[in-house]
Amino acid sequence: MSKKIKYALFIMVFGAFFGILCSTLMNVALPTFMKVFNVPSATVQWISNGYMLVNAIMIPVSAYFTKKFTFRSLFIAFTGVFLLGTVVGAIAPNFFILIIARMIQAIGSGMMMPLVNTLAIRYAEPGKKGAVMGIVGLAFNFSPIIGPTLSGVILDFFSWRYLFILVIPFIVVDLILAMSLLPKVPTNQEPAFNVEGLITISLGLLGLLWSFSNVSQYSIESMTVWLPFIIGVILIGIFVFTQKDSDHPFVNLAVFKNSQFTTATIVNSLIVSTMYGNTILLPLLIQTIMGQSPIISGLALLLGAMLTGFMSPVSGRLFDRYPVRIIVTTGILIDCFGTMMQAFIDVNASVGMLTVGQTIRQLGLVLILIPIQTQALSFLPNDMIADGVAAFNTLRQIAASFGTAIIVATINITSHLFIGHTHNQQMGIQAGFTMCLVFLIIALFMSRRLYTKHSSTPKIHKQAHKRLSNI
Repeated sequence: MSKKIKYALFIMVFGAFFGILCSTLMNVALPTFMKVFNVPSATVQWISNGYMLVNAIMIPVSAYFTKKFTFRSLFIAFTGVFLLGTVVGAIAPNFFILIIARMIQAIGSGMMMPLVNTLAIRYAEPGKKGAVMGIVGLAFNFSPIIGPTLSGVILDFFSWRYLFILVIPFIVVDLILAMSLLPKVPTNQEPAFNVEGLITISLGLLGLLWSFSNVSQYSIESMTVWLPFIIGVILIGIFVFTQKDSDHPFVNLAVFKNSQFTTATIVNSLIVSTMYGNTILLPLLIQTIMGQSPIISGLALLLGAMLTGFMSPVSGRLFDRYPVRIIVTTGILIDCFGTMMQAFIDVNASVGMLTVGQTIRQLGLVLILIPIQTQALSFLPNDMIADGVAAFNTLRQIAASFGTAIIVATINITSHLFIGHTHNQQMGIQAGFTMCLVFLIIALFMSRRLYTKHSSTPKIHKQAHKRLSNI
């Protein structure tokens, strides 16, 4: 990479870090929002789920914008949008304005994320893609884990408004750096925008998320659960049908013809579901069941978050040296062990024990996320990378949003089933951890389809890959 591209990548990673941080920064504060604005748990979920859903919808839009405009103009414009949403959130007088602020934030960060990926993959040297994506992983995988820790510390000393206020100066600095240092890389493409695709996928995903969110408040037979579900499925079916034959699809479904891209994307989606779900499960267990403060629940995630930050660049380099299947399989098995520690934990267990389980989980996660993302994008031709980034990150955010909704629904359904039991809430949370374990086991089976692209893989690595193939 040239110095200009390195500077650009640093500036964009710095901005994306705070965009993704805000996806989980509010999770520990959900009980606070319920008290301050007098809203139920099913409604307050939209602080997090709504953010991730808008994020997911904006990411495919990035494929169109990346082909039409320069990285510089896009990043500056959408960092400004993210800053606007953050300011509105800081001064929000009611819950409705707070949700609007989160949506504006999500529009900005939804564009920042794919710009980083596209720049990194497009300009990294072939043998260095893993190492470069490892640096990018500091934003994508470290920030959502550190979010609840920072939130716990902030809430222990300040008002919830500081969850927005303390982000503002960092975004202002990043915006100034972007205006000063980002290079102007011209683009000569004139893509068409698919409005029908935007409408159908947006309303379809909204319907499904609404349905999953309502499961935690209503019975499955209720019209408020099954009606938005059916509408969502129909709209997404229309979206897929119309996009296949479109000359300018909203999401280029042709990327899924590559089996390695498809497999890696599915594995990543399952893993991300457990990662984001856990940022709600652990604070809920520590605060609700154990009666600890938000700062304690945040600190329980700290060691794992620090491990993620340290290991992200390392896991990227592992991709350049070892077969991806070995790395990902090892990571999932480690994650399964840590998840089982949390799923079967006793009511009298200490926060320290939960912290150990979480740290083990994070070790497994960080081994998976960078290699699996690099695997998916490395198998695509250069002219499809922007489309691949959009599809990969869209499903990542959808998985984060829907995975969280499914896990919360699992908690509530289990708690209601054992309503007369002394520890029904704890059993609900344990069921949530068990659902995470189910996702991981499915990912483990899917990971067997991964293979290494590099023909120059050292002999010892080829032998290791061969041994694994015989298992």
